[in-house]
Amino acid sequence: MAETPRRRPRADARRNRERLLAEADAVFRREGTDASLESVARRAGVAIGTLYGHFPNRRALIGALLSERNEALFEQGRELLAGSEPARALTRWVRLVVEHAAAYQGLAAVLADGLGDRDSELHASCTRMTDISDRLLADARTAGALRRDVTGADIFALMNAAAWVREHMSPEQAERLVALTMDGMLTQEPDGAGGRVIRRP
Repeated sequence: MAETPRRRPRADARRNRERLLAEADAVFRREGTDASLESVARRAGVAIGTLYGHFPNRRALIGALLSERNEALFEQGRELLAGSEPARALTRWVRLVVEHAAAYQGLAAVLADGLGDRDSELHASCTRMTDISDRLLADARTAGALRRDVTGADIFALMNAAAWVREHMSPEQAERLVALTMDGMLTQEPDGAGGRVIRRP
């Protein structure tokens, strides 16, 4: 028996979903990821039951908000992996993730929890983000551009710390933290003449 084609969501349901996402983005930007979901529903002009019908929990709503941004981030990660300057690529990736994770106050903590929770709607995207980080770190280590004692956990901790600083202090202070920390993590590479050159992204 042929499968029954899945019906497309009704136009009003699609509009409700789009309004909920737009209002959630506005509310989370102003109040952070702990903002009231009732407030989001009210601003969208729908009942809270309608919100939960589209997004069964807060993580699902955040995941939907981040969907397009995640794909854009992963595409940038793929481009960095295809590049030829591992130190620059790793540092650029750290900056991209910090900016991504600081889109809303509290988001960095939500993403960190999502990585460790296999049942979270955010787990798959957090795992992809970590995989790109690990591959860029391995490339930098293979190229001799990174201290051998630097671990993926170190990079993850830097991303979380800088995202927190960006949320609570300023983008400039977060950038300073990234620059100073990466300066300590990156090392010297041998040049073609047998001397030493500093590789700085």
